[in-house]
Amino acid sequence: MKKLARGVAYAALPGELALLVCLLAGVRVSPYVLLAAELVVAAVVLAEVFLFVRLRRRGLSAREAVAELVPEPVRRLVGHELRLWVSLGRWAARRRHGVGPGELAFGHAKAQAALLYGFTFVCVVETVGLHVLLAGVPVVQAVFLVLDVYTVVLVLGLHAAAVTRPHVVGSDGSLRVRSGAHVDLAIPAGRIDSVRYDLQLNPGQAGQDVLELAVASQTSVTVALNAPVEAVSLLGRRRPVTTVRFHADDARALVAAVAAVRRAGTAPSPSPGLPASA
Repeated sequence: MKKLARGVAYAALPGELALLVCLLAGVRVSPYVLLAAELVVAAVVLAEVFLFVRLRRRGLSAREAVAELVPEPVRRLVGHELRLWVSLGRWAARRRHGVGPGELAFGHAKAQAALLYGFTFVCVVETVGLHVLLAGVPVVQAVFLVLDVYTVVLVLGLHAAAVTRPHVVGSDGSLRVRSGAHVDLAIPAGRIDSVRYDLQLNPGQAGQDVLELAVASQTSVTVALNAPVEAVSLLGRRRPVTTVRFHADDARALVAAVAAVRRAGTAPSPSPGLPASA
């Protein structure tokens, strides 16, 4: 039944989108077609609720039941969107995510700040322009206004996630390497063979065992591992990596901090405040 409900949902989604486009374009759609489409959606929702309740009765937690019903790429995309919204709140409150006592934070947002702010400005101009041009079509105007405003918020959320989710050097010499809200890789201290400053422009030719997290088409830190760690992509693809390349605003200080902690075996002094962003 789970596979049947999922298959019907996959078929219903493009159908609903096609109907929406027809309605916005002024195409006359038979009321029987609209009724059938809504009945299909209602049936899918009821089937999902029924399956969720049945899984809960079998002893699964709410999270496990959702994992059974919703494909991982969909769950991860929704989670990414939620993290962007939360990041906006953290950005406004000047709070960081995942930086504990005795840990050092290193930002990676400066290099891309100008690009994202510029893109935000372009999106705002487009929003105003389309709103004026579509004044004669109120329904279409409202739809595009919602989409454009959401795009502006999304772009700001991408920058907020980069600011509030910095790289972290742990008190034991471990590393937490991040790229905004979509990559969060924990590297235990025991897996790190070396950390070095290594500026590379326009990366992208790495092998399958290399994870590259470029910012503004550059990486500045290379971490070589003595044993692989599992990297998870935005949509849930997993692969082992033995080399991690990423960018930090103050890459030399990050490398020095890791070296100092590993050499001394003591905790670094906490870094005050939020990582600066341009």
